[in-house]
Amino acid sequence: MRILVVDDSSTMRRIIKNDLKELGFRNVITADDGASAWEIIQRDRIDLILSDHKMPGMTGEELLGLVRNHPEYKCLPFIMITAEAFRENVLNAIKLGVSNYVVKPFSSRQLGEKIEKVCGAVC
Repeated sequence: MRILVVDDSSTMRRIIKNDLKELGFRNVITADDGASAWEIIQRDRIDLILSDHKMPGMTGEELLGLVRNHPEYKCLPFIMITAEAFRENVLNAIKLGVSNYVVKPFSSRQLGEKIEKVCGAVC
């Protein structure tokens, strides 16, 4: 499974990557914003996106919108990661078609449970 981790914080990218490694995932690539993530998605085969919600430039919601509106990627599992669990943000992401949501701080076990749920889901 090839996982794309998108976060403007290098520390968070490293933490998430380490959590994924602990869960047994080795094929992890990273992007520091939505625009570079979109380039990677179009260029490489990606099986799961873990994206921060709030980033400068292209936000996680904007990236989610691009993914869901593209016929080739519309079923790609997409987990939004956020420090702000505001009801409005969660509802908007659900409306856009997010697969699941993770609120910081989270454990590797919690992340693993979210991944298990979305990777078993069918579009």
